[in-house]
Amino acid sequence: MVATHPGTVSHILERALSGADLTEAEGVVLLRQTDPGAIAALRQVADELRRRQVGEVVTYVINRNINYTNICEQHCSFCAFRRDADAAGAYWLNEGAILEKAAEAVQQGATEICMQGGLNPEARIGGRSLSYYVHLVRLIKREFPQLHLHAFSPQEVQFIARQDGLSYAEVIAALQDAGVGSMPGTAAEVLDDEVRKVLCPEKISSAEWLEIVATAHRLGMPSTSTMLSGHIETPEQQMRHLGQVRSLQQASLSQGATGITEFILLPFVGQDAPKPLRRRVGRDQPVLADALKLTAVARLFLGNWIANHQPSWVKLGLAGATEALRWGCNDLGGTLMEEHITSMAGAQGGTCKTVEELRAAILQCDRPAQQRDTLYQPVVSSVS
Repeated sequence: MVATHPGTVSHILERALSGADLTEAEGVVLLRQTDPGAIAALRQVADELRRRQVGEVVTYVINRNINYTNICEQHCSFCAFRRDADAAGAYWLNEGAILEKAAEAVQQGATEICMQGGLNPEARIGGRSLSYYVHLVRLIKREFPQLHLHAFSPQEVQFIARQDGLSYAEVIAALQDAGVGSMPGTAAEVLDDEVRKVLCPEKISSAEWLEIVATAHRLGMPSTSTMLSGHIETPEQQMRHLGQVRSLQQASLSQGATGITEFILLPFVGQDAPKPLRRRVGRDQPVLADALKLTAVARLFLGNWIANHQPSWVKLGLAGATEALRWGCNDLGGTLMEEHITSMAGAQGGTCKTVEELRAAILQCDRPAQQRDTLYQPVVSSVS
């Protein structure tokens, strides 16, 4: 790198390599690059920082998604999953179906169940929303105590609290006591309320999302973090999102919490999304080049504080997600076994990957593959 003038790409990349935390404005400069040489240098630095921060091993988790209902009171403009209770295609899994899915996951070696669903006002026991969610957790943990339950987004926590007149802390503590091990950092979309007015006007605000995740951390429940990208948001709004995630993590770590275990970029899939947003965005599938550039910037901006970065093979396809391993990612995600929310939007990446498929993709990058658990601890001692 020759130029070292403040604000230039070379200077920003050198600052990142020196271990400095980039500013949001520096991230915007990188995101706006169109020069192939600058983008190649960004990729190279992201790959190098990944190597320094987490090493060469690429991890994966054997897990299963259980989207227990698609009945939802909200109407997010990007969502092709939700249904009204009386609409065609609406479903609400009963106890037997949930336990059957969990049993199948255990038979295939799963260590994690990821459970999220629509906001169904009828999902109550004894008139209480929290009782239903606690029942779901205990149902699985009673039969399969070894499974880690990665369950219920900040939006679901807010929904339960609102339905029952409880605080966020009361809801999270009850779920934790029932057996929830970690919180999915979904429903974040973009943490900018101007974007949220268009994408998800009925959803929690940016501040509420941050408050709920911070509360979970304070109570000892780790979370993941996500961003829905590539729709109507600007580079400035993308960096504002990353800035708020980083500040949240810094605050949580300063309090001795595990905090955020991973960052996952979720590129927008519009093929079967509601027509107004689909028309506004103007395309059906993610632009891989844009997703990779943002992936690299996220590594530079967050890597000192959130070490693990994961692409979405559901949204990018396995080939695209494998390419992201060269742009700062060190994890390939989970087997999932099933996935409805993104696939119903028209994603082409599939809904299930075998361990063999994930390992083959990793080894194709000449990097060692390692099974992990939800909290990034190795499940097996050997690395290959």
